[in-house]
Amino acid sequence: MSILEVILAFVVVVLMLVALLANVLVLMCFLYSADIRKQVPGLFILNLTFCNLLMTVSNMPLTLAGIIYKSQPGGDQICHIVGFLETFLTTNSMLSMAALSIDRWIAVVFPLSYHSKMRYRDAALILSYTWLHSVSFPIVAASLSWVGFHHLYASCTLYNKRPEDRTQFVIFTGVFHTLSFLLSLVVLCFTYLKVLKVARSHCKRIDVITMQTLVLLVDIHPSVRERCLEEQKRRRQRATKKISTFIGTFILCFAPYVITRLVELSSVVHISSHWGIISKCLAYSKVVSDPFVYSLLRRQYKKTWKDIINKILKRSSINSSALTSESHNRNILQLNE
Repeated sequence: MSILEVILAFVVVVLMLVALLANVLVLMCFLYSADIRKQVPGLFILNLTFCNLLMTVSNMPLTLAGIIYKSQPGGDQICHIVGFLETFLTTNSMLSMAALSIDRWIAVVFPLSYHSKMRYRDAALILSYTWLHSVSFPIVAASLSWVGFHHLYASCTLYNKRPEDRTQFVIFTGVFHTLSFLLSLVVLCFTYLKVLKVARSHCKRIDVITMQTLVLLVDIHPSVRERCLEEQKRRRQRATKKISTFIGTFILCFAPYVITRLVELSSVVHISSHWGIISKCLAYSKVVSDPFVYSLLRRQYKKTWKDIINKILKRSSINSSALTSESHNRNILQLNE
């Protein structure tokens, strides 16, 4: 193995460990908090977490083995199953992010009618569509034997070994990425830009009220005035940062891999195997960033996982103090004997 391959293998190991820990923590928060379970977006986050966990335990270990051994890990049947899962889970996670953006759009742009437009039944219908949409492409690929070990990405994924099927595979790959990556990106951009527009209009109204208040309060201390102006600036930047994070992480993680898959279809451009693995690692990094972007850094999830950690630490502290007390009593009995 070259130094770069060792580094890439190490990166995959780190991604696996962080993704497993972060997504398990999101799942624990969902199971622990009744308030999170009551919210409609919780269903989309649960579905996204399920996809991320399954990707972490099924696809990433085989990609690690592919990098190390430079060959197909396991038999053909295992590789076909993992390749099927890779196509299904990637599409499902993209559509889940699009569903979350639609939920935020309805909540912000139509706040008064949100509870009537986005109910559990509506969320279940959206999830049913994402599963049906996601499973259709790998079924077609598996039926046409377009799933296998791809040396360029060191992983089991969409792959055509028969030259006579090249045209059909090119069309299938183009349609697949158009209806998964591009469709999700268009939905994300449309919904979040609408949300940003509404957020900025709210900020302008608050800024006008704040400035009018500061003008009326002549005797206000300069430090208080300065803090109000700083809060104004932070309020304007907060929505922009969040939406830039949602769209930016999606593009940064998935775009290099999707573009590489499309460029690969052309026989003119040569793609390095190292770049293929790097683009795959970038796609895997979305599995790591999703728990933080959509869940763990939100106030409700922060409070929940802190409560879980405190409960675990408190329980272990009680158990250790009980063991210490029991040991102390045993030592006293031995001395008395």
